[in-house]
Amino acid sequence: MKFYDFGAKKINGQEISMQVYEGKVVLVVNTASKCGLTPQFKELEEIYKEYKEKGLEILGFPCNQFASQDPGSSKEISEFCSLNYGVTFTMFDKIDVNGTGAHPLYKYLKEQASGLFNKEIKWNFTKFLIDANGKVVKRYAPTVRPSKIKKDIEILLNK
Repeated sequence: MKFYDFGAKKINGQEISMQVYEGKVVLVVNTASKCGLTPQFKELEEIYKEYKEKGLEILGFPCNQFASQDPGSSKEISEFCSLNYGVTFTMFDKIDVNGTGAHPLYKYLKEQASGLFNKEIKWNFTKFLIDANGKVVKRYAPTVRPSKIKKDIEILLNK
């Protein structure tokens, strides 16, 4: 299996294949609207605007598995992200990232890049960086600010 073999539903309900991101550098993030790390949306959007023309895509996957910090509907999450942070990168339907109901894409990502102690996602805003060939290059802890990932993104964009 490769990153491009998976699909997911966008926040508007449209099913999309990850193949549409082939040839692009992709940052996949599990998000939450009511988390202490929620302000990371601002930096994610800034990075997206800065690098999207150079081939960066950011994919946000809302998740309510951590202290129920994203309880809203897809419509509420979409409106929150747009109104509060001006999010224009692609947001997907709410998913589980851990457990038996974990989305297949997240099962794959966790297999490709484990966390510090195990494969499970520890919290909201865990990030996975994927190169233009679909290879999972690195996993970042939730507390790593998106601005700290810029150098790694630039390296992949310039390959």
